[in-house]
Amino acid sequence: MRIQAFTGPPEEWDAFVRAQPQWTHFHLHDWRRVMERTFGHECIYLTTRNDREEISGVLPLVRVKSVLFGHFLVSMPFLNYGGPLGDAEAVRALVAHAVDFARRDRVKLLELRSETALPIELPVSHRKITVILDLPPNSDALSRQLDAKVRSQVKRPRKEGVTVKFGADQVAPFFQVFAQHMRDLGTPTQPLRFFESIRENFPTDALFGCAYLGDKPIACGAGFRWRDEFEMTWASSLREYSRIAPNMLLYWSFMERSIAEGVRTFNFGRCTPDSGTHKFKRQWGGRDQPLWWYASSASSDVKTPSPNDGAYAWGPRLWRKLPAAVATALGPRIVRYIP
Repeated sequence: MRIQAFTGPPEEWDAFVRAQPQWTHFHLHDWRRVMERTFGHECIYLTTRNDREEISGVLPLVRVKSVLFGHFLVSMPFLNYGGPLGDAEAVRALVAHAVDFARRDRVKLLELRSETALPIELPVSHRKITVILDLPPNSDALSRQLDAKVRSQVKRPRKEGVTVKFGADQVAPFFQVFAQHMRDLGTPTQPLRFFESIRENFPTDALFGCAYLGDKPIACGAGFRWRDEFEMTWASSLREYSRIAPNMLLYWSFMERSIAEGVRTFNFGRCTPDSGTHKFKRQWGGRDQPLWWYASSASSDVKTPSPNDGAYAWGPRLWRKLPAAVATALGPRIVRYIP
């Protein structure tokens, strides 16, 4: 078995990825282009090859390095999943290689964000989870299985005249809502060009949608389809319209569209256990699924930076006070270093 940096055609990488039972959208090769062109991050895509020169394992890594936050190798930053794919021997070899590389390169933290447990010995964190909902064959069946309160909340925005639109042309209104919502939370946001790059590189896999009151977007969502699963990776709504619950109709519309396209599993995206976001996602009747985030570091308490960390608690308080335009302009310069 030989480990090397991947320099072949993206089609070769993707063919191997799609043949693995635990592959996710974020293992696809075009994410390399998104990371490099949007953020300027170095991408290290590793493969193992057998005696016949066939790929037997892959591991995408992205270097995120700054003076303020430190030096990280993450698979994959800004996203929920990544990590190695392949048979057990290849996975262990790739991880051992990555750990050694990170140590020699004085990386503060190597983090591998896997959807499932891996056959490796690294410490694992379940500080983030997702909620998974098995979708029925049609939207009528979905409506029947929902709690009466949830059904009522889905109907409320419709009565107020809220409508939902999907398509590539929803990226700009999506970002308009997303950026304002993140500012209100006190969190820097990715740049518009990040989402534009996603639209350009994944025109059939990525879905953007917005809920409108008249001509004004008031809630938004975006996510990806892989296997028979759709993940709602990002979602936001404007707090001044929370009374009419546009996010309820938005989520319903994403589920309804997923069912129509033959998707069998709706993934609500990551959240912190017992948080308000977690409770919102659980009300739809799904089940919790832990995320398997493996880490290698010289210190046992090192993790990727978060606004929830005490060391950065001042950040959200300051960010909420910024004018929206200023936060939107400054956010990308900061968030690119928060994987």
